[in-house]
Amino acid sequence: MKKEISYDQALQKMAALCSQAEHCESELREKLARAGIGTGDADRIIDYLYDEGYINNERYCRAFVRDKFNYAHWGRIKIGQALRLKHLPDALVRQALDEEMPHEAYHALLQRLLRQKDSTLPADTDAYSRRAKLIRFALGRGFTMDEVLDAVGHEE
Repeated sequence: MKKEISYDQALQKMAALCSQAEHCESELREKLARAGIGTGDADRIIDYLYDEGYINNERYCRAFVRDKFNYAHWGRIKIGQALRLKHLPDALVRQALDEEMPHEAYHALLQRLLRQKDSTLPADTDAYSRRAKLIRFALGRGFTMDEVLDAVGHEE
């Protein structure tokens, strides 16, 4: 059985956690609940963290988008869904996506990912199967169908 921690211990742990990396409110609430902190105390801790600048949803959204775009190579759809699952406002999500994913870099990333994926497909793969695999791959990465079709070419 896990030992519950006190309000002061929880506050210190959450402040330390937020000092090391960006976290959003829903992540911290989940951690506090797992630590056995009640809703009232959790609300007080979250309010304190907001007031002291440990939590900032805009800063979190921007950092999340940058990381998932630059390191995980996710597309707009997948990043947006992940942020919405964290209960962040749509306006902040859209703003972060627009500002942290430059149009040219975004399309260059998609082209690079498709070239890399294409190079891993067997040489004897027919053109139809190759195109279908590239489309499925890019959709799974979170790029839109229109973006993917533009990148692989419109072969109807």
